[in-house]
Amino acid sequence: MWFMLHSGSRGVGNAIGSLFIELAKQDMRRWFINLPDKDLAYLPEGSEHFADYVFAVEWAQRFARANREIMMRHVVEAARAVIDKPFEAAAEAVNCHHNYVSREHHYGQNVLVTRKGAVSAREGELGIIPGSMGAKSFIVRGRGNAESFHSCSHGAGRVMSRTEARKRITVEDHKAATAHVECRKDEDVVDESPAAYKSIDAVMAAQRDLVDIVHTLRQVVCVKG
Repeated sequence: MWFMLHSGSRGVGNAIGSLFIELAKQDMRRWFINLPDKDLAYLPEGSEHFADYVFAVEWAQRFARANREIMMRHVVEAARAVIDKPFEAAAEAVNCHHNYVSREHHYGQNVLVTRKGAVSAREGELGIIPGSMGAKSFIVRGRGNAESFHSCSHGAGRVMSRTEARKRITVEDHKAATAHVECRKDEDVVDESPAAYKSIDAVMAAQRDLVDIVHTLRQVVCVKG
């Protein structure tokens, strides 16, 4: 049995991103750099805000990991409180970031890699690819594919926006799709229902050259915070 947490920096990363996006836009205006779209604003390495941005992003990643470690400890304690049989919960642990920036070396150059909805998949590295509330999840081992910058997808990805899902997926649809899982079955979670996401099996088939599947996990309980 596996315990899996899907949690990031709890809003801190979004606040950091929003701040530095606005600073980048201000710099573009200050330097009279005309872009085809203002959302293409950037912070050149060596500029006033670049080092602060990299420091803040790395801090958010450390903060996210610390959060997960604390949350996992509480999950294990809660399970021990209701499961009479003693069990160990440190046989194997996999911890991986998604939506982050990393300093790496690829194709003979030192670069900054941004993984959005992706995780690191270096050769031999274990990673997590979660499915939706009613789908399978996977523990994988990276194959170190150079063309993907040693990356793989972090999950199935949406086929519907949250707004669209709330309009198209009924509570009854959600109950049927998650009948095998102990989870919330109310209208406030239909945007996370399996129908809102791509097929996780199709996604895994499409990235056979990026990772090998080590464990296939079938959901029993899903708690949406």
